[in-house]
Amino acid sequence: MRRELFIVARDRSDLYRYLSQTFADAENVEVIWDRRNSERRRPETLITPERRRRERRLRPSVDDEIRTVGYAFLVVD
Repeated sequence: MRRELFIVARDRSDLYRYLSQTFADAENVEVIWDRRNSERRRPETLITPERRRRERRLRPSVDDEIRTVGYAFLVVD
């Protein structure tokens, strides 16, 4: 069964509450808070070289969606 995920911005408790209540009975839908604090990578100006070779996030647009709409919707297979 595919899983549907709503990631809600931390400052949108109203939206979190609404989505949680709306999808309370849906077994495949989960509503979670955006747990990210900030970019974990250090600025490139530091002496330590970047070890990661590429961006690991599959949907970089999630950040924009959370910032503009207040949530992002993902389908996890």
